[in-house]
Amino acid sequence: MASTNSFDAHGTLEVGEQSYEIYRLAAVEGSESLPYSLKVLLENLLRTEDGANITAEHIRALGSWDENAEPDTEIQFTPARVIMQDFTGVPCVVDLATMREAVADLGGDPSKINPLAPAELVIDHSVQIDVFGRSDAFERNVEFEYGRNKERYQFLRWGQTAFDDFKVVPPGTGIVHQVNIERLARVTMVRDGVAYPDTCVGTDSHTTMVNGLGVLGWGVGGIEAEAAMLGQPVSMLIPRVVGFKLTGAARAGVTATDVVLTITEKLRQHGVVGKFVEFYGEGVAALPLANRATIGNMSPEFGSTCAIFPIDDITLDYLRLTGRDEEQVALVEAYAKEQGMWLDPANEPRFSEKLELDLSTVVPSIAGPKRPQDRIALSESKQQFALDVKNYGVDGELRSVPVQAGGEDTGRGGTSSFDLKDGAVVIASITSCTNTSNPSVMMAAALLAKNAVERGLTVKPWVKTSMAPGSKVVTGYYEAAGLWPYLDKLGFNLVGYGCATCIGNSGPLPAYVSSAIQAEDLSVAAVLSGNRNFEGRINPDVKMNYLASPPLCIAYALAGTMDFDFDTDPLGQDEAGNDVFLADIWPAPQEVESVIASSITRDLFTADYADVFAGDERWQSLPTPEGDTFAWDPASTYVRKPTYFDGMQMDPAPVTDITGARVLAKLGDSVTTDHISPAGSIKADSPAGKYLADKGVDRKDFNSYGSRRGNHEVMIRGTFANIRLKNLLLDGVEGGFTRNFLAGGEQTTIYDASAAYQAAGIPLVVLAGKEYGSGSSRDWAAKGTALLGVKAVIAESYERIHRSNLIGMGVLPLQYAKGSNAESLGLTGTETFSVSGVTALNDGGIPRTLTVTVTREDGSQTSFDAVLRIDTPGEADYYRNGGILQYVLRSLV
Repeated sequence: MASTNSFDAHGTLEVGEQSYEIYRLAAVEGSESLPYSLKVLLENLLRTEDGANITAEHIRALGSWDENAEPDTEIQFTPARVIMQDFTGVPCVVDLATMREAVADLGGDPSKINPLAPAELVIDHSVQIDVFGRSDAFERNVEFEYGRNKERYQFLRWGQTAFDDFKVVPPGTGIVHQVNIERLARVTMVRDGVAYPDTCVGTDSHTTMVNGLGVLGWGVGGIEAEAAMLGQPVSMLIPRVVGFKLTGAARAGVTATDVVLTITEKLRQHGVVGKFVEFYGEGVAALPLANRATIGNMSPEFGSTCAIFPIDDITLDYLRLTGRDEEQVALVEAYAKEQGMWLDPANEPRFSEKLELDLSTVVPSIAGPKRPQDRIALSESKQQFALDVKNYGVDGELRSVPVQAGGEDTGRGGTSSFDLKDGAVVIASITSCTNTSNPSVMMAAALLAKNAVERGLTVKPWVKTSMAPGSKVVTGYYEAAGLWPYLDKLGFNLVGYGCATCIGNSGPLPAYVSSAIQAEDLSVAAVLSGNRNFEGRINPDVKMNYLASPPLCIAYALAGTMDFDFDTDPLGQDEAGNDVFLADIWPAPQEVESVIASSITRDLFTADYADVFAGDERWQSLPTPEGDTFAWDPASTYVRKPTYFDGMQMDPAPVTDITGARVLAKLGDSVTTDHISPAGSIKADSPAGKYLADKGVDRKDFNSYGSRRGNHEVMIRGTFANIRLKNLLLDGVEGGFTRNFLAGGEQTTIYDASAAYQAAGIPLVVLAGKEYGSGSSRDWAAKGTALLGVKAVIAESYERIHRSNLIGMGVLPLQYAKGSNAESLGLTGTETFSVSGVTALNDGGIPRTLTVTVTREDGSQTSFDAVLRIDTPGEADYYRNGGILQYVLRSLV
């Protein structure tokens, strides 16, 4: 639909022999001094202005944005495209398939359920590191992947044929965010003759990696992504924008990872949740595109919505390097300059808040043992480990367990005996999107491996090593530089192209290592080049997880322990018996840059991305179901038709107050979506494991929760089941357990308690602390919560995506008044809760607070006002309809 064009912004842009329609920002007063990110939003409103949902007043409010004001103006942002990965993307396609049937049930046309914006899904989350440290690791892991995921992959192939404008990048290609910046991102879009900024939302919080290219995008829950695919705008408040000035240049030996961990710490301390972060200053102009992408990738770890860099010559050079055609590059340059979106290092836009970092002050760093913002200077890592390990029950000397390794079990073959201690590094993995897109750190890792091998160093026998690059291009430049043999020699063989360790797909440890850990409950560590190191995420045997640059991952594999000082402790001895220290094998920056210049070419990208959607023989030989609607297999344990639309009527029932609710879980601070949403392996004695066993699935075929996200029965049973979850209704118990007050308060699983409460018609609530729902944009954290029968969450504060997703699933997000919490109100979780005032939403407004009445076990009552965190009229519409999908479905019919 054409814009109403109230500001007469519509015009043309001539680029070479091509002519494009554009909407000029200069038509709006105040646009010139806006931050880059808000210019992108302003163009979006100009182009989609319809006089109803997007009006001249919205556009005027953005142009005259008061950088010092608190956000209070709602706008409707229409993303240009949607990007998905397979864990979160499969449920999206499942829901779209289900919506087709629901539309037909309501008398509508199923073919209306189609992506109205380009949607691309990259299969990258399903590869697990079962095999490592051997030359055939990649082939064998791919075989396992196809064996486990055949049903899902067939379903996605059906979706690719059944839905218009939906494409799938097959397994073994790369990580979604790296494929996005190397191939899928347009930077400037063209559709129906109109040129406009490329923007996207993605079903993975690290969608922000594309911010490094100047593309405004961020992670949303799967339910929001589905709505965006169906043409629904993202409802948001015009945000505050934090300007982050970069000056100086990083010193020798300091990596992009060190820079991003320092920025993460700084922004977390400042507080940027719900805000845009935009980088500017002289330091930006000298920052390679890959480093910008690394910084943008970690936006969720800061807590910001995005972390964006404007367009400049470095952007154009990257587009050329990665194989974009000259016509596209010319358009990007001309459009950015025409719209005032080209980086001027001397210019300082209006910003709400400002920070600054002199890159020359950054030092080598790691982060951990359980949060990405907990940065540790590498020089202080040994001392900090000694303090942190005490929090894991190690008081005094590090404990030790003698181990005999068998050749059959070990990835490296041979036999050896050793002592495994607390603090041992049992996983060293170069993995994840954050760093495996960055040639500077990847090449540094390979050169460090070369130097280590030439000095006779070896990896400790208890370390599970792995290399999972973000794209095949990495393999191409490693081969061109002749560096693969050195990585292979240290056990960092190619294991797959995918997220792997960073999302919990590290695979099992060798049996002899795992049994030794469990024998004494050792506190061992993983070191990975990723962005996520939350408790219970990486491997069930590993308690302490550290983020580090790729070369440091190799260094820790050589050291074999976190109880190590790289300045004073040798990594080993050379053939002459001389001690070898990290400084002796760390590659010089000039060498790294020289090898990059000689081995990375445009041809690598054009060859690997020549037909990115084709896939290998395995993918092409999969039988593909046909038809506009999917033929559900009632025996499938991977893909099942969900129950969201069962019994749905055309008109929504009025919302009601909540009465007589029980507490399903009472949780503390920093409970992440990893604690809530099912992830990682499925334990045999868990409700999900028992369900699969009852369906005749062998234990070896359980696969991961992520791979079974298309089966709501599995996912409900795994919600709140993280092994590190602490439900404060219980004393000293970790995992997915609670008390069932219908059975005298006895301990049971959260799923079984939920089933009992729902059978009795009793609604449920969750009590939580600060930063509830931080972490990945996991839609199942909200879907599972809703399907467990939870009607409201009462927390001290929320992370943006999860709060929005709760509303999208019809769950009420409430917030304690400032300065109060469950403890100050004396809430134990044994009480019965009622929430009144909800019915005011039926009148079209949004009450600021609701009254929560608490009835204790002795019959006494107390009440308090809770802030209703439905922040926009659009969110209120979703809640009134029972969820965002129901709202979209009714609007389409």
